[in-house]
Amino acid sequence: MFKNKIILITGGTGSFGSSMVKFLLKRKISFKEIRILSRDEKKQDDLRKELNSNKVKFFIGDVKDKESIKQAMFKTNYVFHAAAYKQVPSCEFYPMEAVKTNVLGTENVINSAIENKVSKVVCLSTDKAVYPINAMGISKALMEKVAVSKSISNIKIPTVCVTRYGNVMGSRGSVIPLFVKQILSKKPITVTDLNMTRFMMSMEKALELVLYALKYGKNGEILIRKTPAATIETIIKALKSIFNKKNYPTKLIGYRHGEKKDEFLMTDEELQKAKENKNFFSIQSDNRNLNYSLYFNKGKSVKEHIKSYSSNNVKLLNTKELIKELKLMKIIKNNL
Repeated sequence: MFKNKIILITGGTGSFGSSMVKFLLKRKISFKEIRILSRDEKKQDDLRKELNSNKVKFFIGDVKDKESIKQAMFKTNYVFHAAAYKQVPSCEFYPMEAVKTNVLGTENVINSAIENKVSKVVCLSTDKAVYPINAMGISKALMEKVAVSKSISNIKIPTVCVTRYGNVMGSRGSVIPLFVKQILSKKPITVTDLNMTRFMMSMEKALELVLYALKYGKNGEILIRKTPAATIETIIKALKSIFNKKNYPTKLIGYRHGEKKDEFLMTDEELQKAKENKNFFSIQSDNRNLNYSLYFNKGKSVKEHIKSYSSNNVKLLNTKELIKELKLMKIIKNNL
């Protein structure tokens, strides 16, 4: 699949991008080249030194700028589109910047992929795009619509699909590094609601989802990995146990702006039509073949009593299970 192929990762110095590069290099996969497109030259320089591989090329650019994508996209075979504004507060303060990067930037990437006859584009999304209540989630929901809308056209290359997942443990934006930092700096753990739930996925599982989408994803399809969840209380108990801080103080601060009690990986409407296998759900686009009738004079039968796919309605990890997952994380290993 990767033999002699050129892979482009937008936002490639982020948590997902750097992990994907290391994953592919470690397995000695016979790709021709991996290209990293990102705005931050410092992060690029750090990653270049860490990887020390002549098979990884770095391109300074911004998905908001169509011209800066062109050089990185030239003769590319596969694109992992991970460039995004992901911090909820930043997007709340500057919603139009979230739109420019997450929505318009996605269109720039896909249009450039079309122009360069790329084989496949996999766009990365988030559970916050489902029933969104903040600017980040709304912009990512629109990102999904942009990606899916490309399946309406008669263009067969590239195939564009979307992966959607929840909290990747230890990634930037995850609550776990914040809790670890607070423990190490001897500050109280700040808690919004002990009963709040979040989907829990390791970076390895996130990579598996994206590679699954690359191999099997159809045009306009959204792919989701079946994922357990945990309460904030369980996360805190697990971290206290790992760091041997059983009686460590916590401080209840209440809900922050733009925050939900529970997250969703699929809407009830999507769940109605989702197909599934042992590990994955797939949601196929109704837009294929320009089927406008579905929007005006046609409907579909509705299944009754389907439960929502929320982080409060899936398997909840207990403390022991979560400790096992967390101990595999680099951020934990480096601070024990």
